[in-house]
Amino acid sequence: MTGATKLIEDMNDRTREVFRRVVQGYLDSGDPVGSRTLTQSMHEKVSAATIRNVMQDLEHLGLLDSPHISAGRVPTQLGLRMFVDGLLEVGQLNSSDQEKIDATLTSNERDVGTMLDRIGSALSGLTQGASLVLTPKHEAPIKHIEFVSLAPDRALVVLVQADGHVENRVFTPPPGQTPSSMREAANFLNMLAEGKTLSELQSTIRTEIHAHRRELDGLARDLVENGMALWDGDGESYERLIVRGRANLVEAEGEEGNLQRIRNLFDDLERKRDIAEFLDLTEGGDGVRIFIGSENKLFSLSGSSLVVSPYMNSDRKIIGAVGVIGPTRLNYGRIVPIVDYTAQLIGNLLSGRD
Repeated sequence: MTGATKLIEDMNDRTREVFRRVVQGYLDSGDPVGSRTLTQSMHEKVSAATIRNVMQDLEHLGLLDSPHISAGRVPTQLGLRMFVDGLLEVGQLNSSDQEKIDATLTSNERDVGTMLDRIGSALSGLTQGASLVLTPKHEAPIKHIEFVSLAPDRALVVLVQADGHVENRVFTPPPGQTPSSMREAANFLNMLAEGKTLSELQSTIRTEIHAHRRELDGLARDLVENGMALWDGDGESYERLIVRGRANLVEAEGEEGNLQRIRNLFDDLERKRDIAEFLDLTEGGDGVRIFIGSENKLFSLSGSSLVVSPYMNSDRKIIGAVGVIGPTRLNYGRIVPIVDYTAQLIGNLLSGRD
């Protein structure tokens, strides 16, 4: 039992109901909830003064806050966390939401990136937040690797995979490269690469270079190391972070004067320096996780909430993540099943392609 759950269980029925109704009212409207409003919806007939006393107690506990004098209350970040952990009722995915997500898959789209882009757009439209989809790195057995000289200080490394996927990247080769050293480097890699994925090849490449040091020309050895390093740098574990629905965040926060927070969030998303950290947020296995405000280490400056879930391949290996980010007053009860279903759908689709 978490501390939040125990604190909620220790509340009497009236206090628990006041707390739940204040939080739910705030999540529904974004506005502070006043005592007079609650007198109309409480199960127990109580006066506005009694409810105000309960609200003050909850404020002293750090669960509610009063943004203005004589105004209603809103939940604090701690209050939202307690609500999510102890009182949140997560419903089933409704058929309308499911149909809209499924409708993104009507075309026989072969490109995974385009398909995930379309799913991300549908997700942001459904939730009125910004959707985040971390796409998996393309992994297939290597068919052929080739080095192509473009200029004395520029070369191209071409990677052809067995499923027809082609990647090519320009890099600066070590000085003194010759057509012969390029052929030798490509032959060496193709000998090792047959039937291996890129990650499998990278894990053995340095060992093999050391073992064949005497046989492999120094120029070719340097070319192999430089060329393969292009697929071994920071941020290459995953292809890209697809972000859709940023305008939703501006609309959600514009009236509250929190646009600077949204600008901070946009800056975080533009830099994408910690793209792999997005997946770290899902550590602990499959299932949806909720990060509220400063709990969200990746986008903490924006004070936003993030609902995120990993998705897996047919081997139950986490290969990406999908989430929704927005103001702390997200409709968590509705968004959690949407994110959960979307993550499972993506995992099943990609597993079918394996």
